[in-house]
Amino acid sequence: MTTIELRDLHLVKKALAITVLVMERQRGPLQSRSDQLDMKLLLDRLVGDAEMELYTRAAWIAVTGRPPDTKDS
Repeated sequence: MTTIELRDLHLVKKALAITVLVMERQRGPLQSRSDQLDMKLLLDRLVGDAEMELYTRAAWIAVTGRPPDTKDS
């Protein structure tokens, strides 16, 4: 099995955070709740509580183009 560390691990965590956010925002019959749950659980295993806020914020910016505390104009 491949070991993922350093920059690669950071990219995997960020990609998972972005994917989870996108999947949470997706609605309709094509939404994959099982994939969403599995990815969320994997992200929880990889990211500590202190890091989770940073990855969640980075994902929000990547998906919406602005920080989560910014209101729509």
